[in-house]
Amino acid sequence: MGPPSLAGLPPSTVKQAGATRHPPMPPRVVLIHAMLPSIAPITAAFHSLYPSATLLHLLDTSLSLDLAAGTLTPALHRRVLSLASHAVENMDADAILFTCSAFGPAIDAAKRRHPDVPILKPSEGLLAAALAAAKPVGLVATFPATLLTMPGEFAPGVLMGYELAEGALEALERGDVGLHDARVAAAAGRLVARGAEVVALAQFSAARARGRVEEATGKRVLTTVESAVEALKSAVAARVAGLAGVAAAWRG
Repeated sequence: MGPPSLAGLPPSTVKQAGATRHPPMPPRVVLIHAMLPSIAPITAAFHSLYPSATLLHLLDTSLSLDLAAGTLTPALHRRVLSLASHAVENMDADAILFTCSAFGPAIDAAKRRHPDVPILKPSEGLLAAALAAAKPVGLVATFPATLLTMPGEFAPGVLMGYELAEGALEALERGDVGLHDARVAAAAGRLVARGAEVVALAQFSAARARGRVEEATGKRVLTTVESAVEALKSAVAARVAGLAGVAAAWRG
């Protein structure tokens, strides 16, 4: 005897549970980027850590350009919300990951607007790993606006300080990866000299400097890339389990 019919389920539940897909398809993960250098490292991390996910990309570099010129204005806030809504309503997203850490408040608003879809900030996995490290953490950013919001996202007592790796992002955009990595390592070294026992790299694009930082400081290095993929993978699994429970309860 086959499984019970899902014909009586509400259309929204059927869609969310993947019941309209024959056979069940891999989760559709929409990655929303504000900077081009973020795409390669997060794509590589998904291929390594979550290869079953189907990746869909949205890129709007005007977000980082406009944010760099000021603050997270209401207009920028609305644009971030619009991208999340487009991913949910038009791209059939099973989960969304933003890859720029400077838009935290707007991403929180997107979560509130679309509570049924996992929407993650790039820093969420890293913040959990930093707390679990139970050692003073120093944060290195390559995008200045990140330091307006991300330090306040750490649990109390975790973050001992932060540094901007000035010129690193610009070097990377020019293709000078050596200078980028050197600037990131130098910023990390300044934090270690001030007492950091763990170094956290804020930008996805900075993850490429992990080895250089470890070599220069001798400290553990956390990146947003790997931790973000693991956090999203867990969120998708929890959503699938929850929807399966809803479907089972409806049948029962």
